[in-house]
Amino acid sequence: MEQTLSRQAADWREGRRLRAYELKQQGWKQERIAEALGVTGGAVSQWMTRAKEGGIEALRHRKHAGPNQWISTLFRAGPKPKLTTEQRAQLPGLLVKGPEAFGFRGALWTQPRVAKVIHREFGVQYHPSQVGRILKECGWTRQKPVRRATERDEEAIRRWKEERWPEVKKGG
Repeated sequence: MEQTLSRQAADWREGRRLRAYELKQQGWKQERIAEALGVTGGAVSQWMTRAKEGGIEALRHRKHAGPNQWISTLFRAGPKPKLTTEQRAQLPGLLVKGPEAFGFRGALWTQPRVAKVIHREFGVQYHPSQVGRILKECGWTRQKPVRRATERDEEAIRRWKEERWPEVKKGG
């Protein structure tokens, strides 16, 4: 093995990994390498595993992924969605029918209700806390009902705002 690998390093971290590899090739024990380089035995172990699986190139410095690459990696990661694309496309059409069409009382969709509809219609179970994310992906927004008294008289409120409020405002 060439002794100058660690001297060709792009940065000091890469140099340390390559030096660990050189020392391992010379027969040094991992504990001794860790002590000599001021790192943990676990770090040396990981480096040697990387080198064993991917060769020397696996120890080289890898360019840091920019924010866009990082974000796209995040969205590719994770488990496969439980609902298929077709099922997700069908969901808004089902919800337009309203909660009463599925046996619920009242015209309000809640996350637990939507979770039950998804389970009944598609056989896929989601925790209600995940339903908001699914609805957002389908283009639905969270809506809270406007709470108003049943005795509220919209016409009387409008008249008061137009006729009485300007007088009250002037007098103050």
